[in-house]
Amino acid sequence: MIKLTDVAKKAGVSPTTVSRVLNNRGYISNATKIKVNNAIKELNYQPNNIARSLGGKVTHIIGLIFYDTSHPFFGELISKLESKLFEKGYKVFLCNSANSPDKEKRYLDMLAANKVDGIISGTHNLDILEYKNIQAPIVSFDRNLAPYIPVVSSDNFKGGIKATKYLINQGAKHIHIISSHVRSHNPTDARVEGFFTTLKKYNLIPHEHAFSFTMSPTIKKELIKKILQNEPIDGLFCTDDLTAILAYEAAQEVGIKIPQDLDLIGYDGTNLIRNYFPQLSTIQQPIEEISSLLIELLLKQINGYTPKRNETFKLPVKLIVGD
Repeated sequence: MIKLTDVAKKAGVSPTTVSRVLNNRGYISNATKIKVNNAIKELNYQPNNIARSLGGKVTHIIGLIFYDTSHPFFGELISKLESKLFEKGYKVFLCNSANSPDKEKRYLDMLAANKVDGIISGTHNLDILEYKNIQAPIVSFDRNLAPYIPVVSSDNFKGGIKATKYLINQGAKHIHIISSHVRSHNPTDARVEGFFTTLKKYNLIPHEHAFSFTMSPTIKKELIKKILQNEPIDGLFCTDDLTAILAYEAAQEVGIKIPQDLDLIGYDGTNLIRNYFPQLSTIQQPIEEISSLLIELLLKQINGYTPKRNETFKLPVKLIVGD
């Protein structure tokens, strides 16, 4: 392994000078900087950012903890975050927490031990006390992790209203909602609240079905079939697009035509879904703006800003009518 002392020998300077060039500290002549940087390139020297962090230096590394990197929405959001952070000089540790609180706790311990500059979290696990004690700057997407961790989300309440109004405007009278998790006192609950508020306004009876996000697609589809076959329903709002696609398939398998017999709408509106399932109407979350705001709030903390209690930021959503 190439060491800092090897770079110093190659450049004909002291190890202290190499360290000062790497950390941009103190006055160093341009000629010396050029010699050191040329030696770094020739030897392909890779500074150990983690070791440097133990000495109190910044690492230029951000930890990303997300529920499922294979999910279209999270995959697209993570891709945006990584690209934008790279442009600003940061690299990322990507942690896939899945549905395991223990796994998430271990990742948090690892990120804290390695002294990353900050953390962006978008997980589904709840009641992880480590978030209240973590020292690194942190922001959250769509989850209330701790009182002094800012939360960024789309406007879930207005999204729920838009989705429900769409079904009503299509003529639906017997409208059901399938939520992707039980109530968790997090921003996504507002999609269901928007649904109930809108139906009450139009004097329509709401029907709610809560599916766990850990439930397999096969079981979900079978449960949706039972709903479609056994209950009067002409409008269905699914609080995520993947469940809406399962509902579309389930309807076809039981002989229900969309939109002739059933009006359907999802939620998320990722590029993947829009490109490969354009017939689905959905509420589109502004992934570009969400990623930019998450990074902006995190960098403010890295630069010394102290978040206020229960800071929340909501970004507007829009209705996308399917082909």
